[in-house]
Amino acid sequence: MASTPQLPSLRWRVPMTGRPVDEEHRVATPLELLFDLTFVVAVAQVAAELAQGLAHGRVGDSLLGYVMVFFAIWWAWMNFTWFASAYDTDDVPYRLLTLVQMAGVLVFAAGIHDAFGSQDFLTGTIGYVIMRVAMLAQWARAARSDPEHRQTAHRFVLGIAVVQVGWVLRLLLPHDAALAAFWLLAVAELAVPVWAERARMTAWHPHHIAERYGLFTIIVLGECVLATNVALQVVVEDTGWDLDLLLVGGGGLCLLFALWWMYFLKEAGDGLARRRELGFVWGYGHYAVFASLAALGAGLEVTVEAVSHHVEASDQLVAMAVVVPVALYLATVWLLHAPLAEGYRASAVPVSAAIVATLAIAALVPLGLPLPWVVVLVAVPPAVLVAIHRDPGSTAAPAS
Repeated sequence: MASTPQLPSLRWRVPMTGRPVDEEHRVATPLELLFDLTFVVAVAQVAAELAQGLAHGRVGDSLLGYVMVFFAIWWAWMNFTWFASAYDTDDVPYRLLTLVQMAGVLVFAAGIHDAFGSQDFLTGTIGYVIMRVAMLAQWARAARSDPEHRQTAHRFVLGIAVVQVGWVLRLLLPHDAALAAFWLLAVAELAVPVWAERARMTAWHPHHIAERYGLFTIIVLGECVLATNVALQVVVEDTGWDLDLLLVGGGGLCLLFALWWMYFLKEAGDGLARRRELGFVWGYGHYAVFASLAALGAGLEVTVEAVSHHVEASDQLVAMAVVVPVALYLATVWLLHAPLAEGYRASAVPVSAAIVATLAIAALVPLGLPLPWVVVLVAVPPAVLVAIHRDPGSTAAPAS
């Protein structure tokens, strides 16, 4: 009788000596995908809070809260992603510490409403510190196991620990001082990897990093779909379908598809492999990519509400909630990918024209352009960019 194949047993503990930067067939692991699912909850929550604030015309406070909360979401995800690219041992301690980080994400998500509504960051800070302390423990493991990068790992441990103390102490400050402290601590968070990696760059895998960022882009795009679908369901149950809702739904789907297509026009892994020195710029710059897509989800949700019943926000504001995130997305994706690909800089003129055309759509609303047609028209510039894209390095295969 044939023997039954045995699944490989999980290793209890593996030294964190770092993974090869040229490891073949390196892809996202099932644990990384599970980890990302917890961020689906956080992104959905912050997009819903932004949509609610915009619908009530609270632009300033809503945007400020959004930028602050989304920073914490993005930063925790990004730190885990880059660490895993270099040190994913997939042993029991690694998995358990990842579980702790996932728990921290859910605690953080539970505090998002209070952060927006009453500026109460207690629950969010607790969740964030849980995530970061687990990350600190991962770096401590790397420091013990990887002599070559020990100084780098020790710097991460020290930097993360000091900044987390700062986040906790921030809770004791009055509102204005706490707001100023947020920006100082955010800069400190961004500075820790730059300072730590100056000792010796960790062995992150360029194609793995490119895939992980691409997957998170899809996740945030999914939040746009979810936000629009939830709003449409509520409206349909109350009023039934009409042409305006069909335009918003169809236009929104085409818009998201064009934005997805544009992001994946170029494979970033090869470019990051050639120019590893751009890792920080590329990684940090994706804050604007992810934040603009989640904000677009909020804008689409507000648009559905505005075309179905009265909201406090003006039509001009609702239109801006759609076109501004799209324009920011187009600009950031091009700026991040241009240095990585041959001939990509040649697209500066059409990309700039697309950004101007996108922003100009909002200017047509005071002249009488209905909101549903804003969503339809804003899908055109990214769709045109995709249509005119040509890869200068590719040639057509001769006919047989």
